[in-house]
Amino acid sequence: MGEFIIKMPDVGEGVAEAELVEWLVKAGDPVREDMVIAAVMTDKATVEIPSPVNGIVTWLAGEVGDRIAVKAPLVRIETGADVGGTQPVPETPTPEVKKAGNSKPAPTAPAPKVAPAEKPLAAPAVRHFAREKGVDLKQVQATGPEGHILREDIEQFLKQGTAPATARSGLARKTATEQIKVTGLRRRIAEKMMLSTSRIPHITYVEEVDMTAVEELRAIMNADLKERRPKLTILPFLMRALVKAISEQPDVNATFDDNAGIITRYDAVHIGIATQTPAGLTVPVVRHAEARDIWDCATEMNRLAAEARSGRATRDELSGSTITISSLGALGGIVSTPIINHPEVAIIGVNKIATRPAWNGTQFMPRKMMNLSSSFDHRIIDGWNAASFVQRLRTLLETPALIFIEG
Repeated sequence: MGEFIIKMPDVGEGVAEAELVEWLVKAGDPVREDMVIAAVMTDKATVEIPSPVNGIVTWLAGEVGDRIAVKAPLVRIETGADVGGTQPVPETPTPEVKKAGNSKPAPTAPAPKVAPAEKPLAAPAVRHFAREKGVDLKQVQATGPEGHILREDIEQFLKQGTAPATARSGLARKTATEQIKVTGLRRRIAEKMMLSTSRIPHITYVEEVDMTAVEELRAIMNADLKERRPKLTILPFLMRALVKAISEQPDVNATFDDNAGIITRYDAVHIGIATQTPAGLTVPVVRHAEARDIWDCATEMNRLAAEARSGRATRDELSGSTITISSLGALGGIVSTPIINHPEVAIIGVNKIATRPAWNGTQFMPRKMMNLSSSFDHRIIDGWNAASFVQRLRTLLETPALIFIEG
């Protein structure tokens, strides 16, 4: 009989610790080789940690929400004759990390067969979605690779009407309370928002944009879709308009290191797209938008959004943006005050499109109107420059042919 110690893996990029966001086992549970036993988070990337051996869990390092130092013991597993009849497995350095959607790590020395755990296989974001919907994952048919349950599997389960029914509460008084520990992505969001609002003096500028021409062009382009081309929303048009406007006013495509007092301006336009996921808000990044046409922008944006919502987005796909777009679609409201994605200096907020009367000089005409609510770091971007940038976006969107003119 022996003991195998799994340590918190070193995920690189100078990360000294990671947060426990999910335990998939408890003390006394049997585990098998390659079985995912925990999920940890660094920055906004969630990493699944598999067991390299068969055995029995004897000890866990902490509770969900705790921060564990890199290379510190994470899990202790009893191995050897008493759990299958092989020789003890010695302690090894940091195990390989298995990210959701990636290939499995190379197996270690042969190990005994242990009864598999009954816990269904699913990414942390999928488990979070299931908890929100009140779905028992054991009742869901998995269609993902290696028996993993996908978000689509849960949605299909709900469509079948097998979700638990909700009892009517009547008019009785309710006195129960619930305390929810802020962990994982939700804690990362809270920390990021606190950093942004406490260190960046925001100036928010709102302008009304006539989107009628863009909507007409979008309808024509979507009606004539060629094979493998994605259906266009307004965001790819805005992305291309951003590229054009930034070429004329590069100060907004920058980051500000306020500790060092250094502004870094970028020729590359890496656009972060704020995306709501079952686990919370993430910002996948469409890199080099300046080198993508409108179809390529749409394709990459759709791919990244799907990866983020399924919990499979990598650390690189969730970092490195130089400017961010925030859109709530039909829920966008009339005006918003978006918070800058630190250390960037600008964020473009997209509000909903609504048909409103507009005066054309002689009469009122129905037009599809939308507000852009954009925030800027007032230490770097003056009010005049912020207004000029948004006005240029307005011109490009109201005359969308300009978006497609090179130079």
